[in-house]
Amino acid sequence: MTTEAPRAGGVARPADTPLPADTPLHADTPLPAGPALPADVARSADTPRPALRVTGLICTFGAVRAVDDIDLEVASGSLLVLLGPSGCGKTTTLRLLAGFERPDAGTIDLDGRRVSGGGVHEPPERRRIGYVAQDLALFPHLDTWHNVAYGLRGVSRPERTARVAELLAMTGLSDVADRMPHELSGGMAQRVALCRALAPRPSVLLLDEPFSSLDQALRSTLRDEVRALLRAAGQTAVMVTHDQEEALSMADRVAVMRDGRIEQLGSPDEVHDRPATPWVGTFVGLGRLVPMVEEDDTAMTPLGRVRIIGERGATSVLLRPEHLRLVPPGEGDADAIVTARRFEGSNVTLRLESAGIDGLWADCPSGQRGLRVGDRVGVQLRADPPPVAFRDT
Repeated sequence: MTTEAPRAGGVARPADTPLPADTPLHADTPLPAGPALPADVARSADTPRPALRVTGLICTFGAVRAVDDIDLEVASGSLLVLLGPSGCGKTTTLRLLAGFERPDAGTIDLDGRRVSGGGVHEPPERRRIGYVAQDLALFPHLDTWHNVAYGLRGVSRPERTARVAELLAMTGLSDVADRMPHELSGGMAQRVALCRALAPRPSVLLLDEPFSSLDQALRSTLRDEVRALLRAAGQTAVMVTHDQEEALSMADRVAVMRDGRIEQLGSPDEVHDRPATPWVGTFVGLGRLVPMVEEDDTAMTPLGRVRIIGERGATSVLLRPEHLRLVPPGEGDADAIVTARRFEGSNVTLRLESAGIDGLWADCPSGQRGLRVGDRVGVQLRADPPPVAFRDT
């Protein structure tokens, strides 16, 4: 549901005049000017201003520091995904951005306007934030059209009708405009919730694990549709998920969170291919840390020698499926035993144990898809891409 504030009849108001409490909601209302941003936030005229900027954000619940001094910037029109295990603070971060929770420290700026911190805490309905809840929160007594139109109170009927029709057409919902929520499929309900949040053209759209209740096939289809819709609308968004495939396939940037802190912030490729810490390396994607002895830009491992990138003085190297090639037994750098087989239709991935190390993963080529648990296979370390080495585990 969006929490946007609307134009009050198109009447201009002085920037320092507070809006009355009964002002209807719409995204174009001129809001009172927030406090001037400090000098370190000021940007030169030729430097794009981020749609969202978070600095030193902290939030505690009793003795638990749920969000621990995080910094974020989200470029206009981009999608940032907060990825992490349960309890890492990603949903609390989203709630802080929405204004549902008050931070203990730090600042939040939306489109260059301070909405939290420094004695300021704008309520959710004043932030021009769109919000899609995990349970969607559709109004059960309203049909599709009126659910989408709900966030457009205070605008003219023609404008509201045109905006709802536009969004329903974009999402393929025009034919179900008169259906009630209980008459919609899971995918349709998800689209309705998204349309409702987008209707007032929010500055930033927040999505809290929006696909978690859908089956796998529908999740895959819908996330592609949602990503395309956000790109077409030029919509800035922040999404929370614990699904790595979802994060890596949808995001422009990924913030990997652990224990309330951001372990790494970067593009999906950077987070997967150049993890900043051993924990990120083993959390994002399949990977196994293997002990090594460094020799210039190569490392000697129990499986053989491999060229590495990363820190000097490293003691372990992260081996992923793309670093290993399966060959007949006795023809590789080492032999391995298949300890598990992950069948995913067109792809088969094998878990291997070699040189006393379990938890290695390798992609199974089409000619070796018949391999089963207990079979012996040869493993060869690929020259490219080089794996990432770490100083400690």
